[in-house]
Amino acid sequence: MRGVVLAGGAASRYGGQPKGLIELGGRRILDRVVDAVQAAVGAPPLLVANAPGAAAWRPDLQTIPDARPGLGSLGGIYTAVVRGDGPALCVAWDMPFVTDGLLRALADGSPGFDAFLPESDGRRGLEPLCAVYGPACGPAIERQMAGGDLKAIGFHGLVKVGRLPLDQVRTYGDPDELFFNVNRPEDLERAEAVWQRRG
Repeated sequence: MRGVVLAGGAASRYGGQPKGLIELGGRRILDRVVDAVQAAVGAPPLLVANAPGAAAWRPDLQTIPDARPGLGSLGGIYTAVVRGDGPALCVAWDMPFVTDGLLRALADGSPGFDAFLPESDGRRGLEPLCAVYGPACGPAIERQMAGGDLKAIGFHGLVKVGRLPLDQVRTYGDPDELFFNVNRPEDLERAEAVWQRRG
């Protein structure tokens, strides 16, 4: 199992500022995500990022750009899949509250599936940016992209998909917090409030 941190976004909703470099509780969000992924897979993750100078964010990590730029989250997932062997545990770099326990549960539950995702309370019912993707997802995503569909879950009908049930997800925390994204300045305010509440 490889770990991959997805940091490819342009941060347009955060005024162009790289959102994963924002500090929460005295540490950058990126560093918190890297720690969780590394603890789950037992090795430093790959960092997928397109920003100029991204390699300097974490010089200890291998940093690569999207294999096919400009395709959003789907492009990040595709890059994670095709730039290594075996399954990839992918996590967005703006999820400060994701836990290594949840990530280990995803890794442990993924054998036998091409994609393994946690259920969530969100609009999709799944969290595609905190999931495991296997090699079969590469060709499936290529077929999807050829049709002009850039939805992060648009290729699921072409592969075998498994789910970590919501009741199991909740054993690791509140799904609204586990999968919380810091996309806008007001999100950081909410994240700070969660951080303070947790002590």
